[in-house]
Amino acid sequence: METQEMNQYSQDMKNRLKRIEGQVRGVLKMMEEEKDCKDVITQLSAARSAIDRSIGYIVAKNLEACIRSSEENGEPTDELIQEAVQMIVKSR
Repeated sequence: METQEMNQYSQDMKNRLKRIEGQVRGVLKMMEEEKDCKDVITQLSAARSAIDRSIGYIVAKNLEACIRSSEENGEPTDELIQEAVQMIVKSR
């Protein structure tokens, strides 16, 4: 997935990470205010889940672009799909 499209990140992708950044800042504030452990863990879990979804979204969008490019050039796509699967597995 080394094509030009691989390095194009949409505003939606960036906005997702900005929301996660806000969640993490909120967790830090909760810690500074000595909020209950359960509440802190709940918010950290939500941030982790949002990061996992963002990884999947970015991989899927870039895989889609790479497959389109490969198909236009008559190139096989099996390797691209395998590489995307490996990126998702590594992120776990």
